[in-house]
Amino acid sequence: MITPRDNRRAASGSWPGKARIAAVLASAVAALALTGCAGWEYQENICSSGEYPVLSVGSTGSACVSDEEQPSAGYARYPEGKVPQEVGDKWDVYWETHTLDEDGKIVDVP
Repeated sequence: MITPRDNRRAASGSWPGKARIAAVLASAVAALALTGCAGWEYQENICSSGEYPVLSVGSTGSACVSDEEQPSAGYARYPEGKVPQEVGDKWDVYWETHTLDEDGKIVDVP
C-alpha cells in the first residue's frame, strides 16, 4: 500500500522528468531558430512592387521608377537580361563597376 509520503515522493519524482523534457524541447527550439533557418536567407528587392530599376548614365547610381513612367533624364533602363532584381545579386554586383555611356553601350566605371 502506498502511504501519503510515498505518493509525494512519486509525484515529486516525476517533475524532474518533465523539467528534463521541457529543457530538451527548449534546446531543440533554440537550435532550430539558430541553425534550422540558416538556409533561408532574406533577400531585399531592388525596387518595390509596381516599380522597375533604372541606371544612372555615366555612373553607378540607380533609382526605381513607377511601371507607368519612363526614366527621367540622365537615367536609362538596364539592358535586357542584365537587370538586378535583389540587393547583392549577380547583376547588382556587376553594375557596381559598370555603367552605360551616352550611346547606351556598357562600359567600365571611370
